[in-house]
Amino acid sequence: MEPFVSDVYLGSLLAGVDEAGRGPLAGEVVAAAVILDPNNPIEGLADSKKLSEKKREALFDEIKQKALSYAIASASVAEIDELNILHASMLAMSRAVAALDVAPEHALIDGNRIPKALICPAEAVVKGDARHQAISAASILAKVSRDRDIVAYGQQNPQYGFEKHKGYPTAVHLQALKDHGLTPLHRRSFGPVKRIIEGS
Repeated sequence: MEPFVSDVYLGSLLAGVDEAGRGPLAGEVVAAAVILDPNNPIEGLADSKKLSEKKREALFDEIKQKALSYAIASASVAEIDELNILHASMLAMSRAVAALDVAPEHALIDGNRIPKALICPAEAVVKGDARHQAISAASILAKVSRDRDIVAYGQQNPQYGFEKHKGYPTAVHLQALKDHGLTPLHRRSFGPVKRIIEGS
């Protein structure tokens, strides 16, 4: 896949932005924004979904150490249920960009949509997490952060198996919902959860 190079912005205060957690039935949607330091390169950046958990964890720490600026933000389960997952994802991404302690001059957003509330100009980059290092870095921060959060929650609610499925709609997760009911972490607007609420 061709690496992405913006023909709009050629400076260095460029934020890559991505989110994690659109598909699960439970948990917040988490977004990250990263401005990489061109003088402090990071080897091995790639789409977080294609990296092992061990590699993601190592890169998570390295990104935080070497990036010029980074921020992690989220949209709550209540916001997901109120706004829908797409708009909640956009909200989380705009919050991550706004939270950067170095103001970005431009942002590259993974996907085909740009959040409306961004504080800077932006471009959408389809499959950006595999095409631009700053977006790859953001995807790693978002995924590791979200996974850690839901695993920690699962330790308090071991009957749901969150450490294994991370909230995704696996057979084990759906059976646990039927057996034990919903937690405050579950997204009540999502079809499989809604069907359990309705008893179907």
